[in-house]
Amino acid sequence: MKVKPMPMVEMELNKIVIDEKRHDQLIVLREKNGQRVLPIVIGLPEASAIKLKISGFNPPRPLTHDLLHSMVENLDAQIEKIIIDKLEENTFHAKLFIKSKSGEVKVIDARPSDSIALAVRAHAPIFVEEEIVNKSANINPEQ
Repeated sequence: MKVKPMPMVEMELNKIVIDEKRHDQLIVLREKNGQRVLPIVIGLPEASAIKLKISGFNPPRPLTHDLLHSMVENLDAQIEKIIIDKLEENTFHAKLFIKSKSGEVKVIDARPSDSIALAVRAHAPIFVEEEIVNKSANINPEQ
């Protein structure tokens, strides 16, 4: 039996909110060419890694996500895209799609925060399943 693919929404990083006192960090994805948003609570290290990269900071030595991106490229592969594909008990799940030079695509389970940190380094598109965008409208990340 063939499974029908779920409709996807392409999104882009809209903003990062870092609250060091509450230890809650929030990234907000916004629908590309649309108005819908998807807030995701992430950890401080991942929020910092994303913020440093988009601010143009180049550390003297590679940080973890820079290292992973460099490894993928040095293995003659590229991060093709990321997909946030599951929402269970207010926890998001994602997949990294890594394409080799030969065209083979490997799918790797990952946290959305790490996936987005890699996507901003690789300039890879970010997709979210339509159902998750709709479900997330009922989640309040400020709780």
